[in-house]
Parts: sequence; structure tokens; C-alpha cells
Amino acid sequence: MLIKNGQELGSTELRRQALQILEAGLAAAAPDAVIRKNVEISSVGLKIAGEDIAFGEFDRIFVLTFGKCAFSSALVLEDILGDRISGGAVLDVYAGNLKHLKCYVGDHPYPSERNILATRAILESLNGLTARDLVLFVVSGGGSTLLCQPSGITLEDEMGMVENLFKKGATIAELNTVRKHISSARGGFMAMRAYPARVFSLIFSDVPGNDLGLISSGPTVKDKTTTDEVRGILYKYGIGLPEAGILETPKEEKFFERVENILVASNQISLTAMSSKAKELGLSPKLISSSLEGEARVVGSKIIQEIRLATPGTVNLYAGETTVTIKGDGQGGRNQELVLGAVDGVEKGELLASIASDGRDNGDHAGALCDIITREKSVVLNLNTGDYLARNDSYNFFRATKDYLETGRTGANLSDLMIAIKS
Repeated sequence: MLIKNGQELGSTELRRQALQILEAGLAAAAPDAVIRKNVEISSVGLKIAGEDIAFGEFDRIFVLTFGKCAFSSALVLEDILGDRISGGAVLDVYAGNLKHLKCYVGDHPYPSERNILATRAILESLNGLTARDLVLFVVSGGGSTLLCQPSGITLEDEMGMVENLFKKGATIAELNTVRKHISSARGGFMAMRAYPARVFSLIFSDVPGNDLGLISSGPTVKDKTTTDEVRGILYKYGIGLPEAGILETPKEEKFFERVENILVASNQISLTAMSSKAKELGLSPKLISSSLEGEARVVGSKIIQEIRLATPGTVNLYAGETTVTIKGDGQGGRNQELVLGAVDGVEKGELLASIASDGRDNGDHAGALCDIITREKSVVLNLNTGDYLARNDSYNFFRATKDYLETGRTGANLSDLMIAIKS
């Protein structure tokens, strides 16, 4: 089971149903099945996302994977391609043993010096490619931080900018628009470096709306944003950044003529699996949103209000990425804060759960759930939800009530998953 503390949490039928539905969503997001569906050896050569490419069309195959699905994807690709891999690299937040690919470990959610060094090595590995080479990228969420290669600004400048945008509640579109223009590895720069090779980029989306240019800040996608947009975002949030550090992204069409960017997985995979599991359990699933956004605590309260109006046996399904405006010095991520925002409003027979598909909600908890049991425990333990929200300390609230979700790293990353059930 991916939810490691499911047995301890599953004290009621309502909770057991919720955990089974979340488990189905997490299992569907696993990269293994996604990669095997999109990469295989065919009778004539390689088949990538349904397209046959004869071995005679290229001399070498390079594999480069970035983000929180990078290592798990690389494992599968080594199994499929074996000795056909000529070289490549993996950049993830954890690593292991691979035979053909060089593994680099970076830091997240803030960039670090080792992110810079790893990115530099990966960029250098793309030197000398020819039109007879094939490069297979796997791009997943987390790459925006990992692919750090500033020019004209310092690492500290980038860290401060990202932290400020997080704290001030910038959207993922705003954040990644800026990121694309301050690193020579994002915003189409990887495609430029791979030119003139044939490029296939398999993309796992963790971004609401699945904009390929925003996922991992679009390292292989021709960027449509401008430096003026970057300046406007920085001005909006009152953030300074040296002008020399704002780069124009590659705009020449030639760099992208032989690049195919393919969305291979989104939260729809998880939502479909969750819907099927809910039906199997005799419940009535309803997809409310696959691109949920907004202030986490407000969204949580709204979700509880929505499920209250539903007929008994309804499961409302959501996926997306909410925002936390940081005002306190507590711990926890957007999933736990979303659920904390609903605790005071939850009533008997209602349940809300939210989980990060990568298993890391800005810490070692993956998310949380709440129901009437949580609310009653908060009273007994004298936990004031308003105080915890003011400190952005959802982690310690759910640590006290023991209603957090624990998975460890899942190797997946397809946005956050939320469910609300009315028994």
C-alpha cells in the first residue's frame, strides 16, 4: 500500500473508503505504466508515443530525465532500452543505481549549488549532438527548481525571488514565467542545446490546465512569454532582480522543428482511477475540477460546503494546485492547509482529504484528512485551528490529531488530489 499509515487511519467505513480511493489515484500516477505505454521496442525500431522510428534513422540514443518522476522513469527506460542507450543523465531529488545514465541529486523546493552543478553537467552532455542522434527527455514537475543555471544573478538572488513569490501567493504560471527567463536550462533552452538532434519529450503534468510551457518551466518547449511579462510579475509583487539576470528565451523556430513535446500523463489518469474505485465501492463519483486553484484554506472550506449539498453516497473529486500565502513560521504544505481550513466546518458523515501525488507536502507528510473525528479531537486536545492557520502550521496540527497521510516519496508527480465524501 502506498499510504503507509492507512491501517491506523482507517477507523471508520468512511475513512476506509476515502483511503482506498486515494490509493487508486496514487497507483495510477506511477511512472512505470506510463513509460511502458509510450516507449517500446517495435519490429522495426523504437515506438515512442505511437510513432515508429526505424533504428536506421539514428546512430545514438540519449536519455535525459528531470523532475520528481525522473529516477523512476529512468529505471523503466533502462529496462526497455538496455544497451541501446548511448548516454544521458537523471536529475531528481533522490537517486539510485543505474547502468547507463549518470544520476544527479538536487534540492527542492529551493535551488542549491548542487542543482547548478548538476544542470551544468547535463547541459555539457548535450554538446556535439548531430542530426543522426535521438534524444529522449522525460520532463516532470520539480524540474523548475532542479534545472538551475542562472546568468547575471546569484543563486541567492534566485532563492530570494522564489521564496518571495511563494510567500506572496504568486500563481504557478507567474512563478514559472519568471523561472523560464532566469535559467539557461528552462524555457526551451534544453531543446536549443539538443539541436540538431531528433527530440522526443515525454511530459508528466503537475500543472493545472496542462500547459506544456509551464511544466518544469518548459525546458524543451518553445516559450511564448516575454521579458516584459517577467518585469511585470516582479513589479506586481514588489520583488527586485538584477536586469542582467533576465534572459530572453530561444525563439528561433529551427531549434524546435525536430522536437515533439508529448503530454503522457496528467492528473486525469488519477481522477479516472479514483472514479472507478469509488464506483466499485458503491459510491457515486463526480468530477468537480481537474485544475483546482485558489487559496488553500479557502478552497478547503468551500469543498466541505459543496459536499454538504450533495446526496448521500457522493464522492466529489478534485485535482490541481492551490496556493498558501505564508504569514507565519509554521510547517506544512498546501494539502494540509487546505484540509485544516475545513476542520471547523466538517460535520458528521462528511470527510475531506488532500494529498500530494509525489508524497511530499512541503515535508514528510503527504497530506491529511479530516472528518468529525478530527474536529472532536481538536476540541479535546485544545487545538485552535485559527491559531494554526495564522502560523501556517498545518503539519503540527495533524501531527497532534494523527490525521496526516504518510506515503514517503512515490516517484510520481501529477498535481495534488482531493476528495470529499458524504456518507
